[in-house]
Amino acid sequence: MKSGNYRKVVSSVISYAFLSAGAALYIIPLFWMISTSLKIDSQLFKIPPVWIPNPIVWSNYYKAVTLFPFLQYLSNTLFLCVMNIAGSVISSCIVAYGLSHIKWPGREAVFLLVLATMMLAYQVRMIPLYITFNKFGLTGSFLALWIQSFLGLSAFFIFLLRQFFLTIPNDLSDAAKLDGCSEVGILWRIVLPLSKPAIFTVVLFEFLWTWNDFLNPLIYLNDSSKFTLSLGLKFFQGMRSAQWALLMAASSLITIPIIILFFFTQRTFIQGITLTGLKG
Repeated sequence: MKSGNYRKVVSSVISYAFLSAGAALYIIPLFWMISTSLKIDSQLFKIPPVWIPNPIVWSNYYKAVTLFPFLQYLSNTLFLCVMNIAGSVISSCIVAYGLSHIKWPGREAVFLLVLATMMLAYQVRMIPLYITFNKFGLTGSFLALWIQSFLGLSAFFIFLLRQFFLTIPNDLSDAAKLDGCSEVGILWRIVLPLSKPAIFTVVLFEFLWTWNDFLNPLIYLNDSSKFTLSLGLKFFQGMRSAQWALLMAASSLITIPIIILFFFTQRTFIQGITLTGLKG
């Protein structure tokens, strides 16, 4: 074997070994959570730890779902995911198109101002937002949890889509204008169909953020029938603090769908990230 090929093989082996070790650090807690969810109580804190439960208690999942309104919380969470995804995609696409394909005075300054808002932590605007929503009587309702997405408040999504829109040649827009197409028509018929990877990235990000969001439902919701899964899981923990197997079963039901979703969509997700110029 030539020295050059030998170095490549050694480098590949070291790289894969390092990545495998890093992956194991993230997989072990997940495996432990699923394993714990299938154990009987006597195996939970046994030393040495029991990695493979025997017997496997599948009924823990049924008990975890029936002991608190899991399906109701799931329905609430999915509703918020759909509304936030729709709002983020619609508002971010419109703003990003205006900042990329429409020339108007002060466009770059406005874009810099939008980017500057990314430097503000959510905790900075959390109190003003709550005061505003409270004055309009929106606290305690789902509206306070999804109306922000329709107002185009996500500077990150605007930046991501704008970067992708800039890769679409202006010649396509100019040709469409010569055929009498309006700006809305150009956005709908030309830009959006060519921007599916970036739009899908926005959808995936928004779904993950809404699905895992704990702080906003905690602040705005006061009716237990409107709880989301993340808030309901905390409520369940308070109810069943000693039943760790059931708690791990409920946590697994909330976590596993996210892992499956990312596993099947990672190629499109990575493509959307790299084509927007966000790669390192």
